[in-house]
Amino acid sequence: MESTLAGIHKELSHRRQARMQRLTDIYRSVTDKDNILYHYTDYLAFHGILKDRELRVNNVRNMNDAAEMQLFMNGIFRAVERELEAERADEKLGKLRELANELNKKYFDYAAYAACFSTYRDDASQWERYANRGKGVCLGIDRSVLERMTGGAITLQKVYYQDDVDTHPLVKKLYDLTMSEEIITEDNPALKAALADCWRNSASFKHPSFSSEHEVRLVVMPFGAADFDVKPRYHVTKDRIKKYYPLDLDAMCEKAGASLEDLITEIIVGPESTQSLPIIRDYLKDLSFPELAERVYMSDCPLRSKM
Repeated sequence: MESTLAGIHKELSHRRQARMQRLTDIYRSVTDKDNILYHYTDYLAFHGILKDRELRVNNVRNMNDAAEMQLFMNGIFRAVERELEAERADEKLGKLRELANELNKKYFDYAAYAACFSTYRDDASQWERYANRGKGVCLGIDRSVLERMTGGAITLQKVYYQDDVDTHPLVKKLYDLTMSEEIITEDNPALKAALADCWRNSASFKHPSFSSEHEVRLVVMPFGAADFDVKPRYHVTKDRIKKYYPLDLDAMCEKAGASLEDLITEIIVGPESTQSLPIIRDYLKDLSFPELAERVYMSDCPLRSKM
């Protein structure tokens, strides 16, 4: 019986290594390609970015793919549990399950905030979903500047699209820690760091049905981050209250050794927008963005309203 279980475990280990090798391409850094990222939005958010010099990061739970975050966390813990069961590490398994339940109750609703970008320029589906049905605006963002603006609680992550997480590198990391550590609680620094990685990665995990978005996310993990002192704000609508964090773009650009005009490479007016280009250029000049005013273009996307 023991030899059979050992054989099964060995086979699972080989399969995991093979699949993890395949994932090397999937988990590539955003620095490998896509020099310009695109942020599709409406004019209210556009005004906040340009006039207030702020970028809102919203709770991932409020986005159209919120269930993916729960799917990721549950999947990571289930995969580790299967490994522990194969090793008959019942005591470790029980402690891990307790920790998973505790963290799910404590952090899940608050864990990650994000701003979303696409590697696709002037894309019909992005206009339709995120830019007021094509009536909004798209900002080209210099990826290299955005990367230099990250650090600490703020990371830039390429979204990966997968229907399960069994082969994710964090499964092995969490399994190894669970097997080697005596203290399986949030108080264990090594385990806490691994769990923070899980939360961070959960914000960039999506089902393959979303793969056409080719998304990159600016992810903020504010809880427990000593170097993140941004105060949250609240947006009240008729239906609910949303919590968000306003990132100071001037301060972040200064950290990156750049200006907001360096960060924003172009502005594309939506294919269904009635916005006058001369007026938006005057608007930018009045906000002291004379160079950016010369980089405003009309969308070439043949998006048409549904009758």
